[in-house]
Amino acid sequence: MIYIYNCYGGTHSSALAAAYHLNKLSDHKEPTKDEILKIDVFNKLTTKDMGKLFFHGNDEEGNKVYTLGRGSSKVIVPAMYSVFELFNDTGKLDEKIIFSNTSPIVPLAMTFGGLFSRRLKIHFIGVPLLISGAKKAHKDIIKLVQHTKDMGKATTSKIEILDNAFGK
Repeated sequence: MIYIYNCYGGTHSSALAAAYHLNKLSDHKEPTKDEILKIDVFNKLTTKDMGKLFFHGNDEEGNKVYTLGRGSSKVIVPAMYSVFELFNDTGKLDEKIIFSNTSPIVPLAMTFGGLFSRRLKIHFIGVPLLISGAKKAHKDIIKLVQHTKDMGKATTSKIEILDNAFGK
């Protein structure tokens, strides 16, 4: 199976989700500033990286975990879905693909932190906001990752898009 966590920039909430999924962050405690900043792509990607898949590793079951920055585009994930659907229809898709949107769990601090740090390059304001947002959202991210894993196991579809709105 292939998991693709996606959000606006691909460098904050989706990177955190991938880290939790791969047990690089503990789901038993709030992450420290250093643990957050050590995540491979956390707060490092730029607009040039949007639309690219970043591989983060294989989980304990051998599933591949990727992240994707969508930017403001509403079509990247549906376009990728269509490409995978083409492979599936021709018998060339061997694995399930699970797209999981992490944007619904992003707190305001993380949104503004990303704006200040990535877009405006004002890191001394943005990074503390990102850390605060990551700490505030950690329980929601853990729930989202567990939901994503559960849906991956439960779905009979070869390709699944999880919007993760959770009733919103």
